Amino acid sequence: MSLVSKTINEFNLELASTSPAPGGGSVSALAASMGASLISMVCQLTIGKKKYAAVEEEMKAIHRQSEELRAQLTARIDKDTDAFNVVMSAFGLPKGTDEEKQKRDQAIEEATKKATLVPLEVMRLCRDAIALSETVAVKGNANALSDAGVSALMIRSGCRGAYYNVKINLASLKDTAFIAEKNAEAAALLRAVDEKSDAVLAHVESQWKS
Repeated sequence: MSLVSKTINEFNLELASTSPAPGGGSVSALAASMGASLISMVCQLTIGKKKYAAVEEEMKAIHRQSEELRAQLTARIDKDTDAFNVVMSAFGLPKGTDEEKQKRDQAIEEATKKATLVPLEVMRLCRDAIALSETVAVKGNANALSDAGVSALMIRSGCRGAYYNVKINLASLKDTAFIAEKNAEAAALLRAVDEKSDAVLAHVESQWKS
């Protein structure tokens, strides 16, 4: 049974168990997907309202984008756990001879590289999603302003959680070129999402009287 087909309670029970997966990677993808869902909701609450007729086509376009991002992020909830399980399988390979040890080490390295790419994909999707969050916060239905703010918070949390998963995977690798490349990309993505989310939250909070 896939993680995304579970009820919230079933997912949380599995998350709270002794099993190391699902873990922070899947939760990060889930958080970001919920942020994208909130963007879609704000769009839906804006489309068709006479007061927001001037931005209706833009909201429709954003809604299409946010729904695609939501689907991609949701898919990575299971993808992250699947990648982790492949790493664990590699650790379970025999290591009785030098040849077996070498094959095992290579399998762990390759599986860990692939596992690193999943949270990195989540970070890229978060970068795309946070830009939409900013637009709906500024132009969307003002009655859903708090929802736009929460979307930014969830996307930001998902991105930082994914960043942590990138970092912990890179720490166990030996390929220095791969490490340097993915470290640089992850750091740049994190900065971009943090900066954009700061702007969204500043806008949201500026709309309310103290």
